[in-house]
Amino acid sequence: MVKDLKGKKVLIRVDFNVPLNKEHEITDDTRMQKALPTIQQVLSEGASVILMSHLGRPQKKKKEDGSINVEKFSLRHLVKHLSDLLDQEVIFASDTVGPDAFDKALALMPGQVLVLENTRFEKGEKSGDEELGAKLAKLADVFINDAFGAAHRAHASTTTVAKHFEADEKGLGLLMETEINNAKKVLNSPARPFTAILGGAKVSDKIQLIEKLLDFCDNILIGGGMTYTFAKAKHGTIGDSLVELDYLDLARELIEKARERNVDLYLPQDTTIASGFANDAERKVCPTMEIPDGWMGLDVGPEAIETYKKVILESSTVLWNGPLGVFEFENFAKGTFSIAQAVADTTKTGAFTLIGGGDSVSAINKSGLAEDVSFISTGGGALLEFLEGKKLPGIAAVS
Repeated sequence: MVKDLKGKKVLIRVDFNVPLNKEHEITDDTRMQKALPTIQQVLSEGASVILMSHLGRPQKKKKEDGSINVEKFSLRHLVKHLSDLLDQEVIFASDTVGPDAFDKALALMPGQVLVLENTRFEKGEKSGDEELGAKLAKLADVFINDAFGAAHRAHASTTTVAKHFEADEKGLGLLMETEINNAKKVLNSPARPFTAILGGAKVSDKIQLIEKLLDFCDNILIGGGMTYTFAKAKHGTIGDSLVELDYLDLARELIEKARERNVDLYLPQDTTIASGFANDAERKVCPTMEIPDGWMGLDVGPEAIETYKKVILESSTVLWNGPLGVFEFENFAKGTFSIAQAVADTTKTGAFTLIGGGDSVSAINKSGLAEDVSFISTGGGALLEFLEGKKLPGIAAVS
C-alpha cells in the first residue's frame, strides 16, 4: 500500500464485476466484500476514495442500434449495497471521465467515496488507450490497483493509468497483496504432497497450467468436461460427451509427461452419464472409458469420488480450479460438492487449500464451505496466468 495518504484523493481500481439478476440485484457480493479492507484502510488514513471497475462486457453486447446497454451494465446498481457495506453514503458519477466524474472528484472531501461509471463504457478501456489512462489519472493524487481479477488485462484502468503516477504515488491494494502471497505459497514452496484438482469444460483452457503443474505437482485430479478429451486420447469410448478433437495428441503428450515426471495424473474411473444435457435427463453410472452412444458424461462417478477424496485427504497443499461436473444441475452436483467437502476436511487437518476460478468459487460458496478453506481467489484467468508464471500487466504497472 502507498504511504502518507492524508488529505489525498486515491483512485482505486477494484473488481466489482459481480453477478446481477434480471432485477439488477447482486447475487454474489464476494468481490465487493474482498475489496473492503483496502477501501477502509485508505479512508482511515484521512483520504478520499474514487473507485473504478468494469461490469460485464457492454461493448460486446450492444443494443441493435449499436448503443451500449447502460441500464444493464451500470455500476449504479452496486452503489446502495456498497453504502451498506461501508456504512456511509457513496456518491455515484454518471460517467467515467466525463464532466460528472471530474466535478464530483474535484468536490470530494476526505472520508468520502465516489464510484465512477463502468470503465468498459469507454471504448478505449480494453485497448489500453493512452488518452483514457491520462484522463483517469487526472482524477486523483494516488493510484492503487486492487483488482486481481483484472490484473492479467492491459487495460486503461488497470495498466495505462499507472504510467501517469510517480513510483511513490502508486501501489498494490491489500487484496492484491494477499492474492499474490497466497498464490506464491502454491508456486514457490508447497508443502507436500501437493495435489491440483482441475475441472471445467476444456483442456485447451488449462494446457499451460497443466504444463506448469507437471514441474512441481505430486497429483493432478482431472474432472469436468475435459475428462473426455483425455479419455478419448486413451482410446476410450465417450459417447456424446464433450470433447476437443484437436487436442487429443496434446492430451496424450500431457499423460506421457506426467508419467516421465512421476506425477500421478488421475482420470475418474467412473462417470455419471445422462441421456441429455438436462437435470431431469435419465442417468446412470458407467466406466469413464466405456460411455455408450447417445449418453454424455456430466459428473464424476462414486468410485472416482472416493479415490479423489482419499488423495485430497492425504495432501498438504491443494489447488482447486474448475468444477468436476455440471454442478448447476442438482442431479450432477455430487462430485463437485463431495470434493468441496474433502478440500474443507483436509484444510482442518492443516493443509493449505487455494480455490481459484469463477466456477470453483461459485461451487465452494454454494456448498456452504467457503469459510472452511484456506483462501478463495477472486481471480479466474488472472490466477491461472500467475500460476503459469506469466507477468501480469496490472501488477507490473505499479510494481
